[in-house]
Amino acid sequence: MSRLSIPLLRDVLQTFVLTIVIFLAVQTFVGQPFKIEMHSMEQTLEPGQYVFVDKLTPRFDQYHRGDIVVFAPPDAAGGQDGVPFIKRVIGVAGDTVEVHDGRVYVNDVGLDEPYVYADASGPQTTDASGLSRWTVPVGELFLMGDHRAESVDSRSFGPVPVSSVVGRAWLRYWPLDHLAILGGGKAQAAAPD
Repeated sequence: MSRLSIPLLRDVLQTFVLTIVIFLAVQTFVGQPFKIEMHSMEQTLEPGQYVFVDKLTPRFDQYHRGDIVVFAPPDAAGGQDGVPFIKRVIGVAGDTVEVHDGRVYVNDVGLDEPYVYADASGPQTTDASGLSRWTVPVGELFLMGDHRAESVDSRSFGPVPVSSVVGRAWLRYWPLDHLAILGGGKAQAAAPD
C-alpha cells in the first residue's frame, strides 16, 4: 500500500464510524421510522404506510389528547413479540374515560371524533366489551385505534404507562402521495349531551 492510501483509508473509516454513531444517536434520541402493519388506525393510517416517530419533544412536552403514539403493548394485549402498537391518545392522567351508547366520553363530555373509521354507512360506533369506565392514573395514557372494530387497545388492556411509549407519530412520509403532518385529528370535547 502506498503512503497516500493509508490516510485515505483512515478518513473513509472515520467517516463511516461517525455516520453510524450519528445514525444511532438520531434513532435513539430524536426519532425513527415506523411501518404501519395493522388495521387499527384506518383510515388515518393504512397498512404499508410509514410514519416518522418523534422521540425528542415528548421529553419536554407531555402527550395530549389526539396525539398518535407508538408504544410497546402490555403483555395482556396479545400482540406479536416486539412489534409496537400505534394508537391515538384519548385520555391523559386524571381523565375519566367512558364508552357507552356508541360514543366515547372524557370527563362526562362526548368526544367529537371525525377521525373514526367510516365506510359507506357512515362513521363506525364505538362499543366496549366488558368494562366501560376507566380513570387514567398519573403517568399513564388511555389509547384507542381509529378503526374501533379492528383495534385491540385500552378498552381491552387498560391505560398504558407513558414509559412504554416510544414517541409521537407526527409525519406520514410514505408513500409520497400520502405525505402529511399528523395531529390534526385532536380528540375534541363536543357540547355536553
